[in-house]
Amino acid sequence: MSPQATPNRAAPAPKGAEPRGPRAPLGERLAAWRDQHFYGFFSSLGRLAARPWSTALTVLVLGFALALPLLFWLVFDNARELSGGLREAREVTAFLKPGLDARSASACADELRRRSDVAAVLLRTPEQGLAEFRQLSGFGEALDALQGNPLPTVLVLTPREATDLDEPPLVAALRADTRVDLVQYDAAWRRKLSGILHFGERVVAVVAALLALATLLVIGNTVRMDIQARSAEISVMQMIGASNGFVRRPFLYAGLWYGLLGAAFALLIVAAVELALAEPIGRLVDSYAHRFALHGIGLNAVAAVVVASALLGWCGAWIVTARHLAAGRPG
Repeated sequence: MSPQATPNRAAPAPKGAEPRGPRAPLGERLAAWRDQHFYGFFSSLGRLAARPWSTALTVLVLGFALALPLLFWLVFDNARELSGGLREAREVTAFLKPGLDARSASACADELRRRSDVAAVLLRTPEQGLAEFRQLSGFGEALDALQGNPLPTVLVLTPREATDLDEPPLVAALRADTRVDLVQYDAAWRRKLSGILHFGERVVAVVAALLALATLLVIGNTVRMDIQARSAEISVMQMIGASNGFVRRPFLYAGLWYGLLGAAFALLIVAAVELALAEPIGRLVDSYAHRFALHGIGLNAVAAVVVASALLGWCGAWIVTARHLAAGRPG
């Protein structure tokens, strides 16, 4: 027989190579990615709910660790707002001699307005000062018993530029004026207050950083124990070809859930503290005739706590799972 031409055949695949099918469309791949993340998100929550006591203990620890810096920050923020006006005030108060008449006081105010280092001068008569004191002090009946007005004329001067000097030239000139009885300028006290507030801000930042590290370690250790409990399951998944991302995903979402639940419990603690202190704080504000108001935690702070706690949980779980996966895949 004469040799016959054989039909064309596809070249055999190399030994050890796996046949690959056609690549799936982008929409199907995105749908599969979405389904995997949804499964990891809710399955991790189901695993936390399956062991309520251990989950509750972890969430309690995280809640207290997050609530402490939040309470410190709340106290500091209220103190900073209360002292903001005192710290930023630049006015110089000059008390004129009691026997000085209104015309001489007005002439003194006009002279001070012509100074180059003075931005504004406010003249308060004794009658205005007594009316303001009557309104703010609540001693109206006691003031009615006075035979006359003991308050002097007051000049409130606003310097044109802020200065850190203990006694600027304006204050020295007022002290040398024979018409001035007393000059009040508390620059040194304001600098001390600024230093105290700066120290308090640094303390709050250090405490927050330490407790954030504690939160990271607690979540990481919890996820590490979960990984050890499921080590056989993880080995089986890796042997049948599961990727590192597939193995890591449920633990990352578990860390995220720990962070969110810890933030929710921390906010409940802060709300309980605010509710417990509402009555004494209200009495304190009433005693000062509502000259200041304290505030609680706002929506921006709530959002910051939730986001920061979720990120801490995610990062703690990522560190632990990355260390486990770096140990290598089973043979």
